[in-house]
Amino acid sequence: MIRRLYDWTMGLAESPYAIWALAIVAFVESSFFPIPPDVLMIPMIIARPNRAFLIAGVATVASVLGGLFGYYIGYSLFELIGQPIFDFYGKADSVAAFSENYNAYGAWAVLIAGVTPFPFKVITIMSGVTQLSLTVFIISAIIARALRFFIVATLLWKFGEPIREFIEKRLGLVFTVFCILLVGGFVALRFL
Repeated sequence: MIRRLYDWTMGLAESPYAIWALAIVAFVESSFFPIPPDVLMIPMIIARPNRAFLIAGVATVASVLGGLFGYYIGYSLFELIGQPIFDFYGKADSVAAFSENYNAYGAWAVLIAGVTPFPFKVITIMSGVTQLSLTVFIISAIIARALRFFIVATLLWKFGEPIREFIEKRLGLVFTVFCILLVGGFVALRFL
């Protein structure tokens, strides 16, 4: 099923309505859809590098709006919609434990999930469940998603097709290592 969704999403990148498709995929990916918008962004930017930053901007805005929908799912519809999504991603058991300390570090959770391969939808829904400050959520989501999409756009705009494999296979790991080092640095400063 995931492979068919992936192939369908890739087909959208060649459509004359690709920018609208990207906006829809970025929106739903932040709330419940399993395929990230990068799948559309990468071929779109390679095909039209002069539109790289427009494409990244559309992905950012749509993703943040989708994140707000995910927040709403967690805030108002968790039992009906949020719980099945958490079950699908194998995160159902972590809801109670995660909720305990979430709001103290919610901005970091949104930032880290927004740039790493961790499913952003889990964090958007959890932010609603725990009623993380909406202002904190929006600011963190804008920063995280803009970082992710504009870095991808910049790399593709600058280097084109040769950088594609690095982005598809290793950029998530690079973002993850960066976040670990960043958080580790703050932890080390706190205890030194």
